[in-house]
Amino acid sequence: MKLEKITSKSAKVSRWYDDACGTAHALELVGERWSLLIVRELLLGPRRFGDLKASLKGISANVLTQRLEGLEAAGVAARRKLPPPASVQVYELTPWGMEAEDAIKSLGRWAARSPDHDPTLPLSAVSFVLSMRTMFADDRAEGADLSIRFVTGEEAFRARVKDGRLIVERGEAEAPDATVTASPEELAGFLYVGAPLPPGAVTGDADALDRYAALFGLPDKACVA
Repeated sequence: MKLEKITSKSAKVSRWYDDACGTAHALELVGERWSLLIVRELLLGPRRFGDLKASLKGISANVLTQRLEGLEAAGVAARRKLPPPASVQVYELTPWGMEAEDAIKSLGRWAARSPDHDPTLPLSAVSFVLSMRTMFADDRAEGADLSIRFVTGEEAFRARVKDGRLIVERGEAEAPDATVTASPEELAGFLYVGAPLPPGAVTGDADALDRYAALFGLPDKACVA
């Protein structure tokens, strides 16, 4: 039976490959430079245009506008105006767009095994938080009950480990075991390569923070010889 041509919002998506494979279409949806990183930055909730531009070092306002328009046309992202008193326009992922998190985490874990991956390069606060969701070793977390507050720049994030699960998200933590204030690069360096944090970066129970850090690790490098 001949398939009917589907006419919908998705028809606005550029066709690069003329290939029915889902992977090919995924690249048509988010494969342009910066698009997937914009999706990454929206996974923790709505962001203003200026916040997105500040988080994505090197992107121009013109390119960011184009990519957001493309993601909207594809049904991956949407924009809306927050109610008063904020009354500002924000961009957010659609429910379907939010489903990209597992794919992004899997891709990140796969790429972290590359011998060329450099964990010391700059990264955004959202990227650091998503790295924790990606690199959490639940097999090490049995019996752990920890609450950690991360502060980087003007943003705060709360992380909770309980019942072998990690929940980490944007927002303030109530009565955390420890608070860490540092840049995303410093936090990632501490968590993944054991780099020391700046003096005075930790308040509260430093031992709890060390127990938390022990629940994370980068995957082994791939053998490419």
